[in-house]
Amino acid sequence: MKLVVCVVHNRDRNRVTDEMVRLGFKFTVIGSSGGFLREGNTTMLIGVEEEKLVELQEVVQANCEQREQMVNVAPFDSGSPGGFLPTPLKVPVGGAVMFVMNVEEFHRF
Repeated sequence: MKLVVCVVHNRDRNRVTDEMVRLGFKFTVIGSSGGFLREGNTTMLIGVEEEKLVELQEVVQANCEQREQMVNVAPFDSGSPGGFLPTPLKVPVGGAVMFVMNVEEFHRF
């Protein structure tokens, strides 16, 4: 058995969780935030048998897309707050990150 910790962007959450429910995966959802833009993420804890791991990876990959977003970045030495113009910068957002760990024991009570 494997424990998968999967972090997805909130925009992708419904698509990926709906598909996981449809295919019978069991998971727990934890709201989270972080990263460069401090936007909302969803962290899922998913218990999966090893033979279903590839299917889970395919579901997440098919339903979590990476896209670019424009953000305004202030220069490091900006001086006074009104004396600079922020520089727009494209940054990648979305997609998914999966951590796969071995589980020695699993009990359901």
